[in-house]
Amino acid sequence: MKKNLLTIALLATMCSVQAQLLHVDNSANVYVSQGTLVYSGGGVQTKGTGTVENHGNFMIQGAATDVFRNLDASGTEIITGNTGGSFVNKLNQAGNFALRNTAPLGDQTVPLSTLNYTYGQLYISGIPQNNITGVVNQEFTSVNHGAYQQIGLPFWGKDFSTLSELGKTFNTTRWSQNEALVWNNALTVFDNLPSTTLGTTARPAYSYYILGGGGTGSAWANNGLATTRTVIGKPVSDLDNSQVTLSGAGSTVNYGAGGSAVNGYNEKYNTYLGDYFAYSRNNVWDGSDFGKNLYFFGNPYLTNLDLNNLITPGDPDFISNLYGIRFEPTAGGTTYVAGSGGSAISFKFVTRSGNIWVGDTEYLNVRPFGSFVIKLNDNTASPAPTLNFANLRRFNYHSRAAGTTYSPTANKNGTNNTTGSVKQLAVVGLDSNGKELARTYYVVSPSSINGHSVNATSQVGNSNTYDLGTYEEDAVNGGYDPNYQNSYWLYINEANDSFVGKNIKMVRYTSNISSFQFFIKENGSALPNGVHDLSTGIGFYFKGPNGVLQPISQGQTIAATGNAEQEYDLYYGLPSSVLGSSEVANAPSRTVVAYSPAIDDYIVKFDPKWKKATIQVFDMSGKLVVSEKNVDAASDFTIRLQKKLKTVYVVKIVSDKGETVQTKIER
Repeated sequence: MKKNLLTIALLATMCSVQAQLLHVDNSANVYVSQGTLVYSGGGVQTKGTGTVENHGNFMIQGAATDVFRNLDASGTEIITGNTGGSFVNKLNQAGNFALRNTAPLGDQTVPLSTLNYTYGQLYISGIPQNNITGVVNQEFTSVNHGAYQQIGLPFWGKDFSTLSELGKTFNTTRWSQNEALVWNNALTVFDNLPSTTLGTTARPAYSYYILGGGGTGSAWANNGLATTRTVIGKPVSDLDNSQVTLSGAGSTVNYGAGGSAVNGYNEKYNTYLGDYFAYSRNNVWDGSDFGKNLYFFGNPYLTNLDLNNLITPGDPDFISNLYGIRFEPTAGGTTYVAGSGGSAISFKFVTRSGNIWVGDTEYLNVRPFGSFVIKLNDNTASPAPTLNFANLRRFNYHSRAAGTTYSPTANKNGTNNTTGSVKQLAVVGLDSNGKELARTYYVVSPSSINGHSVNATSQVGNSNTYDLGTYEEDAVNGGYDPNYQNSYWLYINEANDSFVGKNIKMVRYTSNISSFQFFIKENGSALPNGVHDLSTGIGFYFKGPNGVLQPISQGQTIAATGNAEQEYDLYYGLPSSVLGSSEVANAPSRTVVAYSPAIDDYIVKFDPKWKKATIQVFDMSGKLVVSEKNVDAASDFTIRLQKKLKTVYVVKIVSDKGETVQTKIER
């Protein structure tokens, strides 16, 4: 790369280039405006009160002898790494931290004026970590996740005690809700974090942390991170600890019957470990899929991290056996149980249809401090895939197109392609004030599969605490598949193009959702507002409880009429005939019955509104073989049946309010 320096919007000119070193002298103030790129073909240093205030993009392309450092007024290097620096990455729209930047997938030029949330970013390349002694004052706000904040910490050699910059004091006492823990991919557990140093060879900057939000800082869990904080630390070099091999996550762990085994901290796995990718295959604590091949990471850099091309064949970071990615929880998305820690209940997800992403694609650009979890289909790829975080750095607030060069400033037009087109309908449940409460996705493509299949590539299961979702469809006729109606339900559902004109059942479980807004994409790109037809000449349709079929257009909002628990129908393509709406009583309960191979038995996972339940199991002769009353619905129930006798049973579950779930199971 040609050695040059581009500086725009200088408030003071007291800076100079000496032997490829950008020097900001005492009292100078370099102001980098939003949308501006400043490039230094060497190192950067500031002296005394000289500062860089960065609202845009600052790129340092150095070499082994270059430095990033702060000097005091006398010219002596400051190496403590724990005090305020003179390089500041600023937030431009601090109050918009909860908004995502929506832009087409693929590398499109998006005007800054249309972006919701932008911030200064710093990119350092080619400088050894030992030569990065200067610190950055990084401004930060975030949605509060609830009991535990999921977070990446993009610094090297940061003292544990300095986490107080986030607005509360943390400790190392497990279950205090003031603790900081770090994820262990191999053992699928959050480890205690010694009160020493974060960002080391043993604990790389791409580690995934959780920070307790309760205890002495309970107010912090509610709104503490909505206040702009300044977090100080040394940036991370891209020369070391930037690559990780995705192999063996959870492979040696035995989760026990129904997840009842305990980790090294005496916590049951089923109190914190979730895997909604496995749920969508009806695998629950099965010993080979659920909780396996999950890789937790935080963004290690002070730039965005672009995950778009992880499914693009030929890309340097292509992961052939990648199933999907889970992103950090939404507001209030973690809970706490005294004595066992916390679990998360509300995430965002993307999966793939061919080499097209579907789901919450606006999260594929991971912000600084952001976190994510990669789920692989299996652990059989040879060689095991390698993730190079340094490749994924990105100044722009939207993703690269396939084939675009790995440069943080690359900006070329293009889209991902696959055989046929991938059609995606997002249904967003809004409250009376237009605030999003829940969402679900319906994906249609030539490579998708109708009905239940372990070979589905795009589906993600839904938590039974979630208030909106779809159910597995009958692969031939549409509507509910009774074999899985009480086994699981879906956040992302998929069907083949051949499923045209057949209905997918969507259920709303709260009257707080007063309307639905619809968003449509094809091959990752949004349709223009008001457009119904896709490139196939076919569009999506919606049917409410009044039995009226309505075409869906981009951005359209439709009232969520009906009872508090109400079912609706989604269609890809106009059906040949439309039946009247189903009775409200047909809307399934969120109580499900699932088989667990780990214990070779079935388990009941209860609707969160249930308090108590009566469970009866009958054999095919009508004989009552299991009868349990006043079952506590706060935890799962195991149906214990004779394992030598192979037969079909009918399970009847009745809540204390009289709601009934009935399904068949087979030993």
